[in-house]
Parts: sequence; C-alpha cells; structure tokens
Amino acid sequence: MKLPEEGMLMRIYIGEKDKKDSKPLFEAIVLKARELNLAGATAIRGIMGFGADSRMHTAKILRLSEDLPVLIELVDTKENLDKIIPFLDEYVKEGLITMEKVHVIKYRHNVK
Repeated sequence: MKLPEEGMLMRIYIGEKDKKDSKPLFEAIVLKARELNLAGATAIRGIMGFGADSRMHTAKILRLSEDLPVLIELVDTKENLDKIIPFLDEYVKEGLITMEKVHVIKYRHNVK
C-alpha cells in the first residue's frame, strides 16, 4: 500500500474500560481498522488524563485508576478513514475523535 504525501491522522480518545460486547473497545477499533485495510493503527495507554466530565484518571500508585485513558491513532487518506466513522458512531459512547492533516514522510514495510 502506498500513502500519499499528504495524509490524515484520526485520534480517538476513550477509556480503558470502554467495551464493544465483551472486548475492550480499543482492541475492537484496531481490529476494525485492519479489517478495513487502513494504513495503520496504534492504541496507546495513557498514564494520566481527564475528559469532558473532568474526572482525573491516573496510574499513580496511590490513586491507581482502573480506567486509564486510551488513545487510538489511525493514519490513512480521508476517504479511507471515513470508512470507520459509522463503526465509531455506533460504539464510541463517550470520548473524543479528531482528524487532522499530516505530512507522510515514509510508509514502508520490509519485503522478504
């Protein structure tokens, strides 16, 4: 797959406890992105954050949260990222989704 020089980055901010059926939502989103043949997806667990409700989530020892923030980043063209929006509309009940232009410097995999 080749990505154009100007791509899009979608960021999805959710909580670690968010689920789709019995599966973690972040896992379901990454698997859906793969099913849709998007160029790439990464789920990142945050160590501290808050959202619209202003409730703090932290990984500090004295305040161990069971619902740490999770950020999923998807990179592809706008047309391809638009394919996952219906899935996100259905399953992201709380959170934030953003999209911005990115300059793709390199996108390669090692062919053996």
